[in-house]
Amino acid sequence: MNSHRWRKFKNSLMQTITFASALLVIAPLAFIFYHVIKSGIGAINWDFFTKLPKPVGETGGGMANAIVGTFELLGLAACIGVPVGVLGGVFLSEYGGSKLNWWIRFGADVLNGVPSIIWGMVVYALVVMPMKGFSMWAGGIVLGMMMIPLIMRTTEEVLLLVPNGYREAALALGIAQWRTIAQIVVRTALKGIVTGILLALARVAGETAPLLFTAFGNRFWNHNLSDPIAALPLQIFNYAISPYEDWHRQAWAGALVLLLFIAIVNVSVRVLTRDRFSQRT
Repeated sequence: MNSHRWRKFKNSLMQTITFASALLVIAPLAFIFYHVIKSGIGAINWDFFTKLPKPVGETGGGMANAIVGTFELLGLAACIGVPVGVLGGVFLSEYGGSKLNWWIRFGADVLNGVPSIIWGMVVYALVVMPMKGFSMWAGGIVLGMMMIPLIMRTTEEVLLLVPNGYREAALALGIAQWRTIAQIVVRTALKGIVTGILLALARVAGETAPLLFTAFGNRFWNHNLSDPIAALPLQIFNYAISPYEDWHRQAWAGALVLLLFIAIVNVSVRVLTRDRFSQRT
């Protein structure tokens, strides 16, 4: 009897410790959400989404160009990073030798851990300096390059989860290998691939350091891929270090919009992942 009570006590104690540890992990995130919402919600209005920034020292204006610029940069980054990342993942999963694949995986894992400012410096040397100016091209390239290793590794992992029986059945029917991969394997793992793409977009959406070396920022609308372009992370950074109270207010509003965008992307990832696993079970 005493042994049974002791086991119940230890079980309750471990549950309490585990719950407290989970709260400690969630508490900083909840505090950040609360503080950003509290500081930024009052500055969000129609002008914030539709107007350009006011001249230095004047109150009012908005971040319309930065919001549009963020989506433009993400679109250009996706055009670069998604095809290369997905095709690289397909190669690792379906082709290549074990030794070559090991080195590619190792390189992708190393690149995933490279600080974003290093990416910015590399693209600055390879793109900005030869072009003799900051540009949307450079900003999209650096974000796209940062997406490639994450998409590649995620695509490989979800493709490896597709049962080999699917491949063997298609090949036994005389279907070419490339068609088997494109129409059966990739289609079966499509939700997982999209999940990896969304995760990569969410990761690069809030990057500031690489854009300081490439896109640079712009107080006006961008009409040329070869010109500097505004982005929410850049605008938030510039406003946050300024001495103007109104710019600080708008910086909090920009942070809230960016945080909500990343939160929506992450919720979409969770929904896609849940649907995929529920269909399996």
